[in-house]
Amino acid sequence: MENTAELRTALVWDEAFLNYRFSDTHPMNPVRLKLTHRLAKSLGVLDPQVLARIAPPVATDAELATIHSIEYIAQVKAASSDASSQDAATLANIADVYEAVGLGTEDCPVFADLHDSSARIAGGSLAAAKAIWAGEVDRAVNFAGGMHHAQRSAASGFCIYNDAAIAIQYMLDQGAERVAYVDVDAHHGDGVEQAFYNDPRVLTISIHETGLLLFPGTGFAKDIGGPQAEGYAVNVAVPASVGDAGFLRAVHAVVPQLLRAYAPEVLVTQHGADGHRHDPLADLNLSVDGQRQLMLDASDWSHDFAGGKWLALGGGGYSPMKVVPRAWAHLIAIAADTPIPLKTEIPEEWRQLAATELGLPDASDVVKTMSDGADVWWRSWEVGYDPADSTDQSIMATRKAVFPFHGLDPWFD
Repeated sequence: MENTAELRTALVWDEAFLNYRFSDTHPMNPVRLKLTHRLAKSLGVLDPQVLARIAPPVATDAELATIHSIEYIAQVKAASSDASSQDAATLANIADVYEAVGLGTEDCPVFADLHDSSARIAGGSLAAAKAIWAGEVDRAVNFAGGMHHAQRSAASGFCIYNDAAIAIQYMLDQGAERVAYVDVDAHHGDGVEQAFYNDPRVLTISIHETGLLLFPGTGFAKDIGGPQAEGYAVNVAVPASVGDAGFLRAVHAVVPQLLRAYAPEVLVTQHGADGHRHDPLADLNLSVDGQRQLMLDASDWSHDFAGGKWLALGGGGYSPMKVVPRAWAHLIAIAADTPIPLKTEIPEEWRQLAATELGLPDASDVVKTMSDGADVWWRSWEVGYDPADSTDQSIMATRKAVFPFHGLDPWFD
């Protein structure tokens, strides 16, 4: 790790992250990472006087195997090798050979650098967890991470290796007794939840668009954890088009209450930017302002409930100009305790870069400020429960399902 003297926040970054590229037309385009890093740099967020840098190693097979099966890791490696083949028959048969483990599909196409680039993302989050657990930093951000759909033995939802789960498992193996994971991606954090579904040492909380309408079709209030960990998997499935006010209400009606009761040693958060109204793959109708507020909340939660220990990850987000760079530049800045004012104008150099990278004729359509000008006021739960409101129905279903396991009253806490 570079520049660690007296610095308490680190960013995980390497240009090699840009090698995680399924295809030229796939929504998970690494240009979103490149533009995020460049925007943060243009805004002065990457000041080495306040932010250390962690270079992400490629996770070893043994490190990946703390969450994934050895057989699956071998299949990812084999698929990578096959994708680099010049043999037409081999390339034609990739989908047939690997589809059973989620590879070679429309969501997770195979490419030659599949294993190494995926393992580097996992290695980055793992390195961040190591730095936090060792006390080298209090906070770390890996916005390339947050691959929360990857399963023990299968790729899923653009995710190959589950870096969040690997980072959490590392801390458990080092002796952590309570790690909290909060996921505000538009999609249910199913892979992380499943990894710890029967382990009360991990509290997983996912607030997401209902699985009745959106991939992966899971994550309902009734999904509360396995027999040894009832109440430690928490899901709030909000309706589509919930907007900032409804989503923030749902988060604040569930998350701080549970974190206070659980008292985690470390907070891990996933900040998928796909809940934004401009995202093409989800329907939550959020703003960058609302997403920034969730990041400020996470920062507060880390201080209030987790002794200041916070690992923040990226995740989904498929609007590479209007949304992702702004959202995650805010995340980096908030983690470094140097938040970017909402009215900040975006530097012209970045706007020109975005236009070039995205093939636009000029920068006229590129976003100009770090805000959507949205009002993020929300009605707190303490004001009262509206049984006719669909968001409130979702919130109450979750509170009834899990709050009693933590000594909390679903009506009043």
